[in-house]
Amino acid sequence: MEKNILIVGVGGQGTLLASVLLGNLALQKGYDVKLSEVHGMSQRGGDVVTHVKIKDGVVASPLIEKGEADIIIAFEKLEAYRWLPYLKKGGAMYVNTQQIMPMPVVLGQVEYPADIDEAIADEAATLVEFDALALAEEAGSNKAVNVVLLGAASKVLPFTEEEWMEVIEKNVKPKFVELNKEAFAKGQAV
Repeated sequence: MEKNILIVGVGGQGTLLASVLLGNLALQKGYDVKLSEVHGMSQRGGDVVTHVKIKDGVVASPLIEKGEADIIIAFEKLEAYRWLPYLKKGGAMYVNTQQIMPMPVVLGQVEYPADIDEAIADEAATLVEFDALALAEEAGSNKAVNVVLLGAASKVLPFTEEEWMEVIEKNVKPKFVELNKEAFAKGQAV
């Protein structure tokens, strides 16, 4: 197996925990894994992207080039749009429909792109768009968007539900384990 996965969002959405869960699970299954995180003023709502490369053999480079991502997991619509050039032909996108307005839009300097939905639909062979925030809130916390999205994307990854539950148990604080398991199940049901 070889998978190139981009996890994209804005600061505070849990993109880094999502990449840790995915990376640790792949490592436990014996794959070589490379993670590369890029933070763009993430503590102030800036964009955050993690490149996750998983392979049976040795992963040479930690970065995913344009047109090489098998899967993009987007925590916010504009970030899905921004990273669309990285999706390979036939790639899959899992997109939270939440919109977080960047500062230039808030200040009225630019308009939020109107053609996001069409652009994404044109490029992704598999597109799963849903309100991950609402499902996270149903599970008990708006901070569980990350695990809801992982649950949705888990359908195209070679790991069992039991393996996902185990990695959640090992990597999430004990008081949040059950909440995250429920969030994962809600994502799987999408």
